[in-house]
Amino acid sequence: MLRKSVVSFAALTAFGIAALSACGGQNGAAPPSETGTTPVAQADSEALNLLSGTPKSNNAQKDTGDWAKGPDGTLDTAPKDVAIKWISIEKSKAGKLDPVVVNGAGLTLYRFDDDDANPSRSVCAGECAKKWPPVLVQPGVTRVMFEGIERKDIGKVRRSDGTFQLTLGGWPVYRFNKDKKPGDTFGQGVDGKWFGITPNGGKAGVPTTTTPKPLNNAGGGNKATGATLFDEINFDRVSDLSQGAGLGCTNLSRPNVTSSIRANGSMKLWSDKDCKGKSVTIDGDVANLADVKFDNTVVSVFIG
Repeated sequence: MLRKSVVSFAALTAFGIAALSACGGQNGAAPPSETGTTPVAQADSEALNLLSGTPKSNNAQKDTGDWAKGPDGTLDTAPKDVAIKWISIEKSKAGKLDPVVVNGAGLTLYRFDDDDANPSRSVCAGECAKKWPPVLVQPGVTRVMFEGIERKDIGKVRRSDGTFQLTLGGWPVYRFNKDKKPGDTFGQGVDGKWFGITPNGGKAGVPTTTTPKPLNNAGGGNKATGATLFDEINFDRVSDLSQGAGLGCTNLSRPNVTSSIRANGSMKLWSDKDCKGKSVTIDGDVANLADVKFDNTVVSVFIG
């Protein structure tokens, strides 16, 4: 069997700029500073002290870390030097979200669509960060305990204030200050941009596959300007970036190996070279191409 590979496409247009510039609206998110620090890549997760298991199995100290509370009895006012000692992330269920990641106190954790995962970047600061407290880590100090999550998906990113924030699948991780007890999911779907986070950084409770539909060049959904093709389902095995391409038809350097795709709009997949043969149109992310009967079938793609 041929080893699968991942192919990344980037159009010549700057797709990500518009998304980031919209962050300072009603969500309270502040755009990243032009003089901000460079985000830390997910591959730098070795600097974190990662421990498999739960707080209990790792003998976490009482009233510290995720369990720490301030004078008013809330997590938000816990002393930073006490709260930073350890954090816990665990695959679980909260309300209708299954799976979703929760912290050591059982509270639901979230991701924000206006952030970035590749490279990681958080744009929620100021008032936004008060409503959505980032899950902070301190390399060399914080013990990160994990259960039901793959080690490779855990990382960190430097925020504009110099602190470090936990990432899953590259996505910065947050709490929601209106969630007060395990099972609360009041942050789900807020402003159409906040969602519970899954163990690999996906959106909890949101379908990740799309139904094939005819490509309509006269209108319809937004056309993709870029896409990333992955070895495995669920956007796994980001490894060899074999080629780059602009708009139009592109023949894959390693055909018949793609099982999932992240796309920023609609694009067309073809079973033969030069965008010929059988085809299917996707509109956005597809976590498993078998759902559209195109697993290990993509030979060429049309973007734009």
